[in-house]
Amino acid sequence: MHRTQAASARGATVVLYALLRLFAQQIPATIASFFGPRGLRLVLNIATALLVVSLPYVAASSTLLTSNPIEAAPVAAISSFVADDAGAARPQAVARGVVAGTRSVVTVLAADVAEIPKYTVKKGDTLSEIASTFGVDTDDVAYANGFADDGISIGQTLVIPPGHGALYVVKPGDTVPSVAAKFKVDPSVIMNYNRLYFEPEHFAVDQLIFVPGGEVPAVKRLNYGTIANVAPNLIPASSGRLAWPVNGIITQYFWWGHTGVDLAAPYGTTIGASDDGVVVATGWVAVGGLRVCVQHAGGLMTCYYHTGAVFVSPGQQVVRGQPLASIGMTGVTTGPHVHWELRVNGVYVNPLQY
Repeated sequence: MHRTQAASARGATVVLYALLRLFAQQIPATIASFFGPRGLRLVLNIATALLVVSLPYVAASSTLLTSNPIEAAPVAAISSFVADDAGAARPQAVARGVVAGTRSVVTVLAADVAEIPKYTVKKGDTLSEIASTFGVDTDDVAYANGFADDGISIGQTLVIPPGHGALYVVKPGDTVPSVAAKFKVDPSVIMNYNRLYFEPEHFAVDQLIFVPGGEVPAVKRLNYGTIANVAPNLIPASSGRLAWPVNGIITQYFWWGHTGVDLAAPYGTTIGASDDGVVVATGWVAVGGLRVCVQHAGGLMTCYYHTGAVFVSPGQQVVRGQPLASIGMTGVTTGPHVHWELRVNGVYVNPLQY
């Protein structure tokens, strides 16, 4: 055994010297004889470049080899067989003890969709009062219940929107972009509120969704009234000069025998608010017919007479340009127009000056 070991050591020394001579002398000499010194340098440079490029892959491989890999559990460790009622064996999953991953598992609790409240109409209720109680717009409640006006009956059950916007039942052929365009909102508003990114089944046909901020058509008011006083803090600040209520033709100017300006326009044309304010009166008056009055900041009040339909209720806040009513022929009039009136601290003045 000693002689064998000594012979093996001598043999290994011979092989080592042979390899050194082969790689250090003969191979370079052979390459030099074929390619010359420049070729030799080129080959050495290429070999060096390949070595540098391979270093990251070698390092990555060594990291994978030295790390603790996740061992695959045998089938017996993740499932077992149990007998059902008929005596047949069926597999049953067994919970694993460790969940491994490159990141921590985090669960984010998302806010749920607000509940849709309901209300049963009682004696003396009006749609505007019910809407005010829930802090929503009368038009939104009317649209949610399919009303063309604000007429309601005792015992009727109303669905109330969870906020300003439109309650809508998905119809065949609807898409999120088409519904968003219908109510003039961004599609992401519908997606986010109704959690459609995670639960797209909420947009199935006949499903009830809510469109926050969606614009709904104004409904005709059948219940009119007035309010005595408006708290100053409820009256929004003026947005500037008064806006024309309609794009019509002046048929009569303000003078001492005429308390406003008459603007003629086609029957049914929308009448918009001249400025931000609070509705203080709606309903019928002698001569003026069906009218709407809005209290503005600075002691200004605008009124709109001879309307055909009213779309707001007393106590409702309105913004500049918001539909208040439509051009009609109620009261004493010879044609469709609106009598636009302005009072400053109770005194009639020419609205064209403001």
